[in-house]
Amino acid sequence: DTTTSNESGNYSVTHLVPDVYTVRVESKGFKISEQKDVIVEADAAANVPLQFQVGGTSETVEVTAEAPELKTDRADVATSFNEKYVEDMPILNRNFTTLQLLAPGSQKLTGWSHAATENPQGGQQIFTQGQHFSGTAFELDGTDNQDPILGIIVVNPNLDAITEAKVSLQNYDAEFGKAVSSVVTAQTKSGSNEIHGSGFLFRRSDAQEARDPFTQSPNQASAVTGRDLPASRWVQFGGTIGGAIIKDKLFYFGDYQGTRQTNGVSGQFTLPTALVRSTCTGVGDGNCDLSEYLTAGVNGGGQVYDPATGDLATGSGRSAFTGNLIPNSRLSPAAVSVLQALPAPQNTTPGVVLNNYAGSGSGPFTQNSFDTRIDYIASQSVSVFGRYSLSHYSLSGKGVFGALQGPGDGLLGLAGSSIIHNQSLATGFTKTLSGTLLTDFRFGYFKYNPQTKKPDGGAPMTAFGIPGANNTSDPKTDGLGAFILGGDQISGESGAPNSGNQGLVISSFGDGLGIARCNCPLTESEQQFQFVNNWTKIRGNHQFKFGADIRYAMNLRIPSDNNRTGEYNFSPEATSNGGSGGLDLGTFLLGEVTSFARYVNNPNLPSAANAAERQKRWFFYGQDTWRFTSKLTLNYGLRWEIYFPESVNAKGNGGFANIVDNGGTGGIRVAGYGPYGLNGNISNALHAFAPRLGLAYQLTPKTVVRAGYGRSYDIGV
Repeated sequence: DTTTSNESGNYSVTHLVPDVYTVRVESKGFKISEQKDVIVEADAAANVPLQFQVGGTSETVEVTAEAPELKTDRADVATSFNEKYVEDMPILNRNFTTLQLLAPGSQKLTGWSHAATENPQGGQQIFTQGQHFSGTAFELDGTDNQDPILGIIVVNPNLDAITEAKVSLQNYDAEFGKAVSSVVTAQTKSGSNEIHGSGFLFRRSDAQEARDPFTQSPNQASAVTGRDLPASRWVQFGGTIGGAIIKDKLFYFGDYQGTRQTNGVSGQFTLPTALVRSTCTGVGDGNCDLSEYLTAGVNGGGQVYDPATGDLATGSGRSAFTGNLIPNSRLSPAAVSVLQALPAPQNTTPGVVLNNYAGSGSGPFTQNSFDTRIDYIASQSVSVFGRYSLSHYSLSGKGVFGALQGPGDGLLGLAGSSIIHNQSLATGFTKTLSGTLLTDFRFGYFKYNPQTKKPDGGAPMTAFGIPGANNTSDPKTDGLGAFILGGDQISGESGAPNSGNQGLVISSFGDGLGIARCNCPLTESEQQFQFVNNWTKIRGNHQFKFGADIRYAMNLRIPSDNNRTGEYNFSPEATSNGGSGGLDLGTFLLGEVTSFARYVNNPNLPSAANAAERQKRWFFYGQDTWRFTSKLTLNYGLRWEIYFPESVNAKGNGGFANIVDNGGTGGIRVAGYGPYGLNGNISNALHAFAPRLGLAYQLTPKTVVRAGYGRSYDIGV
């Protein structure tokens, strides 16, 4: 590319492909000045000030010093990673989103994560500058790469396919929006005239791991496999290739990445003791003996109080079951049936009540992903590119409690299965209209498509004697419900509601998102179409830029955030004395369900399986980068974001809760009925203006001071 400097000696060449360049300047009466190895990064400026020396144009002065690393004319605060950094950085599991943690002010959310069934790509929940992870905008080749439902990356790219990545933390230009946290951009590689390729293989296995003496001792070997240490294997392999189809005109690049993982999981759990299993039969005049829990060090003492006595509203004044002996006639027949289906504790030593069961296993995970890219130099003023990416995942796991499932041996504690196809498409062109005017256009598309299933099926709840759980007319209610008692260390389930963690003993079991890390069954097809057009005009020391980003989103999501078979909470508060004491096992055996939740829909409605949402998202911006002096650069702009109210795809396919309806008591506006349209007659707000102002001042040759102000918007999760 060639350009001419202005009267101030400033020059600008925009829309270059990230690469290493040589900058060469020449003028009549002066020697040619040249600097090699200038690194050009995406969404960044490389300032290369060259000086003339009097002489003829047949003479060349080569500048051997490195191009300055300081960004002297950008106000944004950002961290960039070139190809070498991206490929060679020691990143666990080669997860691209981990690069975010290398940017200042970034922190990974601990204690919670998306279920692997919805996030097999491994998008991480990373807060930036204290802002929520869902406020991070991901872009791949200039097109959107963020799932707005979960707030995570859609296609997590192969590190060997990335030529550059950038994490912008603050003061990003008006061109970027729908982000209140950070903007993470990545560019895929292009081919060149020479054929280049690479290959890789990484492997880890349980052969290189040590046993946990508390959960993997010889007497806690898996009853199924007989192994002390669960089988665990992680293998990732793949390669890249790129070259020219037509020299200097048409180039190709492709890559493949495969992952084969057997995820070993083990943990300690607490199940009802042998004494409980033998005495709590629900038959005859005997007693169900829970006396062991009085001396087991249970938080709150473990005393069970009779929920049929005392104040029914507050639970105070209840009578204790003497010696924790509950008449069998008081037990729930369904609870007794479930109790007998639970596996027996492995540790039957008298007095051992807590952590008496070690569960382990290994669940498979498979990934097959590829990218293909074509670049075409149509003429000196027109360049075109196209890229398609596909990531296919398959993962599953089984519960460690056998027929009653519970925490799983799959990825991140999964009990269930999931098949996901994530796709991304980007194509566009750049057209140079003159030495000072340029435009570019991009079309983007992505599809996020998880399909999940429970690890079981049929009507086990009906067999246990629990009515209304397995609805024969709705297959989504097949399998187990969730029995929520105490917590566990694999899934992170915190247990039933309680007072000061008193009385939580027995590990939760069954199916579901909280217990088995499976939002299942789940059907989702989320798609977005995107059209982007930018114009760049250089005038004097100003670089004006303006454009539009038009997006149309389509989403079909039938989730099971609450188990559709039912979630049954057994809080120890139900067998406490006004919040003192209590035992979750006692609450369970007495059949005292303290709270219940489930997702439901009418299976007889023909539209129940295809009720989907639609939304238009329109963004416009204008900005100016003004090289005020050789040391001072000002950047100012304005962005306008329009989020149209969501609508549904047909009459009756959705409702809109509105707290101001019915005199302030609230109501549900059913789409397409009465006066309401498919968007619930929700009015649009057109005042989401996002001003941006930034400056960069080169204080010394080694110091740049940046400052800025901006406002951003996001749609949340």
